[in-house]
Amino acid sequence: MRIDHVALWSREIDALCEFYESYFGGNAGPKYENRARGFKSRFVTFADGGVLELMSRSDVKESAMPRTHLGLTHLAFDCGSREQVDALTERLRADGYPVLGEPRMTGDGYYESVVGDPDGNLVELVYKQKS
Repeated sequence: MRIDHVALWSREIDALCEFYESYFGGNAGPKYENRARGFKSRFVTFADGGVLELMSRSDVKESAMPRTHLGLTHLAFDCGSREQVDALTERLRADGYPVLGEPRMTGDGYYESVVGDPDGNLVELVYKQKS
C-alpha cells in the first residue's frame, strides 16, 4: 500500500498550483469543474510520484483552526540538503511567504524550516542525513 494523494480545500486553487509548481517542482494538471456542485479541483504531481489534490467548493468555509489540532498538520518536502533547505527558505521569505519556523536541527534528526503556503497550510522544508 502507498498513499495515493493528499487533498486540500483552498480559496484559490490556481494560486496554490502556482506555489507548488514554482517552489517544489510540481506539475499541475487541468482543472476539473462540476458547476452543479460548485466544485473545482486540480491535481499537482511531483517527480517522486506524490500528488496533491487542490479543491474548492462554494459552500466550504474557512475555519479558525489552531496550529495544534488533531488531523493533518503539515506537508513536508525533502530538499536534499541543508543548503537547499536554507536556500528555499530564503527564496520563499524574499517572495513574501511567511517563515513560521527558522531552519534548525530537530531532536529526531531532521534539519527543517516551516513556511506557510498561500492558504496558510504549514509546509516543512526538510533534510535528513541517510544512515
